[in-house]
Amino acid sequence: MENICVKDILKATGGKLLCGSENTIVSKMAVDSRKIESGDLYVPIIGEKTDGHLYIDSAFKNGAAAALTGRDMPLRADGKALVRVEDTMEALRNIGHYLRGGMKMPFVGITGSVGKTTTREMTVCALSAVKSVTSTSGNSNSQIGVPLTLSMLDPNADIAVMEFGVSEPGEMSKIASIGRPDIALITNIGVSHIENLGSREGILGEKLHITDGFDEHGTLFVNGDDPLLRNLKGSLPFNVFTYGLSEGCDIMASDINAGGAQSCFSVSFPGNMSSAPVRVRLSVPGKHMILNALAALSVCALSGLDLKLCAKKLETFSGFERRLQIKELDGFTLIDDSYNASPDSAKAALDVLGGTGCGGRKIAVLADMLELGENAPLYHRQVGEHAVKVRPDIVITIGELSRNIAEATKAAGIETYICEDNAGATETLRGLIRRGDTVLLKGSNGMKLNEIVKAAEGFRA
Repeated sequence: MENICVKDILKATGGKLLCGSENTIVSKMAVDSRKIESGDLYVPIIGEKTDGHLYIDSAFKNGAAAALTGRDMPLRADGKALVRVEDTMEALRNIGHYLRGGMKMPFVGITGSVGKTTTREMTVCALSAVKSVTSTSGNSNSQIGVPLTLSMLDPNADIAVMEFGVSEPGEMSKIASIGRPDIALITNIGVSHIENLGSREGILGEKLHITDGFDEHGTLFVNGDDPLLRNLKGSLPFNVFTYGLSEGCDIMASDINAGGAQSCFSVSFPGNMSSAPVRVRLSVPGKHMILNALAALSVCALSGLDLKLCAKKLETFSGFERRLQIKELDGFTLIDDSYNASPDSAKAALDVLGGTGCGGRKIAVLADMLELGENAPLYHRQVGEHAVKVRPDIVITIGELSRNIAEATKAAGIETYICEDNAGATETLRGLIRRGDTVLLKGSNGMKLNEIVKAAEGFRA
């Protein structure tokens, strides 16, 4: 936040200054007292396990310049600013809305079931070839994360790129009303969080609320390879463009080479965006990465940028820790995709495994995918059926749900090991690994596959 003081916080929240000065400058917002930096505004959130109000004193000791409170509290003798509000969560959203109103650069909002963060970072990378870009950091994409992100954006940047994530009905409307993107992008509609959102159609309806803040110039980019998204074209009161690998997409990749550890393709853009084909080379594997890159370049095209420069900049994108991160270890290759998992991303990761390797065996270590609702066993079996098509040499599963993967691979004659936990899977993998092998690790973040990654980094094939 630039030139924001407690007086602005009072204006945004309608709160009451209990003590301290309204001229106190605040630098950004924070909700974790342990991560407070000097000059922060501490916002205590009441969660399921703890109440942030218990840590107001700690926040001030750690350098907070001011704090909100939703409770009546004794006045402070140290002169620190304390603002009383009715509800700290609502106040956090109101401050985010206030900050967004002071930012005049265009905003890009990215959502979807899979690939949000990678697409966000590819978009930032491509845009940065020509523009100064400010963006979401980490996974701050929720009702809490979006306002916090707005407090950390550079108001002097040329363009902002934000990630919006939802897990339950009604969240996107709240988030979109705060972030108000001018350009929105939906990567796909899968089954992540289907337990709370009911169906893929329910997920689509929730994601579409990202456009709630559009004016007449709003533009939506959607993955045209996704049937639910492709059908949006022509049905909404604003511009909708499709990108993808299939015929009929407005922005379509051609001359694709997605084998090995890299991906290459050509792309041209319709109408007044661009007409000259551009060759793109990525340092990350998989056709799904081509889709992410198409999305990023679509935003660049709409922004009128030199697409050759943007494509050249994308060559420098090397991915993220624990997201299809390829590690050359002692005698074998590890594909670490352990950050999270859904059926779509698991299938994409298996495709990457299928396209990599130099003669050694391919080993897929697959753990449970969480929050998939009552059809979770079916979704896991479908991943197993996809694994049968890819034909890894060995499959190791972890968890009760992943037994459904194992049933499919065992029935197809693939060497399969069923493990109860990470310790068992680690020892199984240790006993199997050979020089030249390629190992994929994929599962939901809650399965803590980083434990196996850490152990595998000490293996010798």
